Amino acid sequence: MAAPVRVLVVEDEPLFRELLVLALSRDAEIEVVGAFANAADALNSLGKLQFDVATLDIQLPGDLNGLELGFELRRLRPHVGIVLLSNYLEYAFINALRRRSMTGWSYLLKDSVADVATVLRAVKGAASGEIVLDARIAERLEGRRGGLLAELTDREREILALIAQGYNNRTIAEKINITVKSVENVINSVFHKMGVDAAPDLQPRVAAVLMYLRETRVR
Repeated sequence: MAAPVRVLVVEDEPLFRELLVLALSRDAEIEVVGAFANAADALNSLGKLQFDVATLDIQLPGDLNGLELGFELRRLRPHVGIVLLSNYLEYAFINALRRRSMTGWSYLLKDSVADVATVLRAVKGAASGEIVLDARIAERLEGRRGGLLAELTDREREILALIAQGYNNRTIAEKINITVKSVENVINSVFHKMGVDAAPDLQPRVAAVLMYLRETRVR
């Protein structure tokens, strides 16, 4: 059995912090190793705690907000996955993803925590180096006129958006009622049209999501 994904939670609202810890702890593949209310306490814990993913409230009190704390954690521990939680869409993070080609980051709106499967998908995706976006964020992204996404069919754009939400092929097939083989064929077509093979240092799905973000704008 694989080792559990170790998670550090940083959230200043006590009730929400408890709910998040409870939701994560229900999964046998996840171990919550610490929970803190601010960036300073989280950073002070680094000498004592080992973790694979940090879930961070963007609106943290103190000198560092959640996005800044995420950057600092990645500077100190480059392979740690980051899950950002926010009450609203934070454009600065989407823009940072586009500019920096950041992998192993997930971004959820806070009320998505009510759907435990969404939180688990974001945490496990970040742990494996993927990029996972909240469904409502993906829905607000539209292709730039004349860009790469214009070359994709409606089905290809639909499946690419689901990849950006962290779904695997089997779940995508179930959601849109087609076979897994059909999903694989569509994804291969997307990768070919977007030139994913030109980014050999990245997982194909991650490279495709990064291109998707660069080729879209928030409507």
